[in-house]
Amino acid sequence: MKEVGIGLLGFGTVGAGVVEGLQRNADVLARRSGVRLVLRWIADLDLERDRGVTVDRALLTRDARAVVEDPQVNVIIELVGGTGIARELVTRALELGKPVVTANKKLLAEYGTSLFALAAKQKAELAFEASVGGGIPIIKSLREGLVANHIQAAYGILNGTCNYILTRMEQEGLPFDEVLKAAQSAGYAEAEPSLDIDGHDTAHKAALLASLAYGFPVPMKSLYVEGIRGLAQEEIRYAAELGYRIKLLGIIKQGPAGISVRVHPTLVSHSHMLASVGGVFNAVLVRGDIVGDTLYYGRGAGRLPTASAVLADVADVARRLAAGVRSDLPVFPEGGTPPRLAAVETVEARYYLRLSLLDKPGVLARVAHVLGQHNISIASMIQKEQSRGDYVPVIILTHTAVEKNFQAALAEIDGMDVVSAKTVRLRIEDFA
Repeated sequence: MKEVGIGLLGFGTVGAGVVEGLQRNADVLARRSGVRLVLRWIADLDLERDRGVTVDRALLTRDARAVVEDPQVNVIIELVGGTGIARELVTRALELGKPVVTANKKLLAEYGTSLFALAAKQKAELAFEASVGGGIPIIKSLREGLVANHIQAAYGILNGTCNYILTRMEQEGLPFDEVLKAAQSAGYAEAEPSLDIDGHDTAHKAALLASLAYGFPVPMKSLYVEGIRGLAQEEIRYAAELGYRIKLLGIIKQGPAGISVRVHPTLVSHSHMLASVGGVFNAVLVRGDIVGDTLYYGRGAGRLPTASAVLADVADVARRLAAGVRSDLPVFPEGGTPPRLAAVETVEARYYLRLSLLDKPGVLARVAHVLGQHNISIASMIQKEQSRGDYVPVIILTHTAVEKNFQAALAEIDGMDVVSAKTVRLRIEDFA
């Protein structure tokens, strides 16, 4: 049986999972792929920390560049993360014609266009199943399983940290800051959580999914991104009373104005399957014009789930490498017209609004008048009895309207003398 040498760059949580997976299932991988995967090197700056796996210290090195250059290393696994040294290492490996397997969604979202072009030029594969959804095989599904479909929409719960926070806020009635601290203590959130809670991690993944769905690079600057930082417990509670659950969604949708790619907290009906995705789990719903709706669910992060996706890619590229062939499935097919990307101002949606209004006759009528002037129709309205001094919370659900109209209406409403605080606005997704 042929041997394929593996060079692992990055020995953190996922890197340790890859080593564990190779050790645990080496025979299974060899039988299914037809090649023996041999770990030649593990590169990391920290060679002393206990990763929970036993490795021959002769495999450890701090010199990642030497690992890439080693002729006995046939496949590179990049788990360094970020866009600095990781970009340099991936670029060099591809220049040498070596396949690269990565979980680095930030690198691909920001530099994927040039890296995929380099991979094609050098006839080297760049595989990235683990970059979105951890152990969920969503990349392969989009590139292969759904290849006969025009993708009409995709909706993803793509960040386990945010989903964990939202789930506990709802189940335990806890405020955002308290749950974030608990998530950090449990290892579900980073000490510096901005990438997760401000929506950027989800945005990187949504950009990758959109690029695959439509066959053209989707630049990060075209995305609308809003996270869950500071989301009030009131919104969780009021949404639940109205039959909704709040999820941070990455939404990719084809509409009259073009393709919109956005990330924001979203009200999802309790009856919808995505509403039941709790804790650190991820899920992606993809709608094709032929297949209809398909759902992909599983652990979206973590040592072994992500390692599973990494090793699946390694087995694929190693098998082709040993056979002397390469994948002829392009990430961005040649030809065709790039899709028009819709600005968020053109997006149509329904909205949840929470206003703090002076409790006196005629105030609701004034608010309704402003909304009507901007072509926004009210679907339902609830005035809560509890008050903050002379002001009461009023919850409004709207019918579908254009984003720019909401922006104009809310700017006018928040400037009224009967409003005591900035209006809270969340979008509602009906998955129609």
